[in-house]
Amino acid sequence: MYSQAIMEGAGRMSQPPGRYEEYVLRAQGYHHVCGMDEAGRGALAGPVVAAAVILSLSRHLPWMDKVRDSKDLSPVKREVLASSIRREALAVGVGIVAPQVIDTVNILRATRLAMKQALGKLPNQPDFLLIDGLTLPLCPVPQRGVIHGDRLCLCIACASIIAKVTRDHIMEQLDVRYPGYGLARHKGYGTREHMRRLQQRAGSPIHRFSFAPLRKASA
Repeated sequence: MYSQAIMEGAGRMSQPPGRYEEYVLRAQGYHHVCGMDEAGRGALAGPVVAAAVILSLSRHLPWMDKVRDSKDLSPVKREVLASSIRREALAVGVGIVAPQVIDTVNILRATRLAMKQALGKLPNQPDFLLIDGLTLPLCPVPQRGVIHGDRLCLCIACASIIAKVTRDHIMEQLDVRYPGYGLARHKGYGTREHMRRLQQRAGSPIHRFSFAPLRKASA
């Protein structure tokens, strides 16, 4: 049934993410289901940011129908929805892992570390985790990795919005500290502009030198 729900959901990408998984888990006795996602995993600069969001399973609020995967929303819509999520979710937690740590432990471990930080910031601890595409080894909370979870599960999509908005704000601040790379525009991703700037100057302290483009530039 779960695989069927994924296939059906994948064919309705324009529809808002659903709550199927959350309601199934509630029927199994779980009442604080937490959605988790990250932003910045593929960037060449800046931190990786993870968010954890617990929504009420007994309330449907008007803004929920406007939620989508953060990549499918304009910056203005993301900001508005992030404010609603922070205001009306049962709990929101954010974890941030710096590029120096990413270079030390690798991006997958850094992403999981950010997720564990986000869990630790929740004022109410969850009893089940729905995570976009990943699982958290050694985490005692029951969990499930959901492929395309940010398109299928409302709580994961909300986490994707919080993570994206938080990271975008960080990158805008870093653009002031490290001008000349266009960080406020491309948010550290490997765009043509960013690659061109890296050819013109060395990477900054917030670049990820373990990533191939930076390794080649510094070779």
